[in-house]
Amino acid sequence: MSENRFVTSSFCYGGECVAVAAPADGVVVRSTVSGAEVSFTDDEWAAFVAGVRNGEFDVQRLRG
Repeated sequence: MSENRFVTSSFCYGGECVAVAAPADGVVVRSTVSGAEVSFTDDEWAAFVAGVRNGEFDVQRLRG
């Protein structure tokens, strides 16, 4: 189990959320259900966040 301090969005209500931690060497995203973790570099995370802010990962848009 990771020793990182994870935070979840204040918009997470149902318990099926993702949590994010920022250790010194990147970003870790974890499922609050399964505990599975995925790590990203700072550059990867910055590109993802920029895409989110730009609407590129909107679920309806992805489903086309």
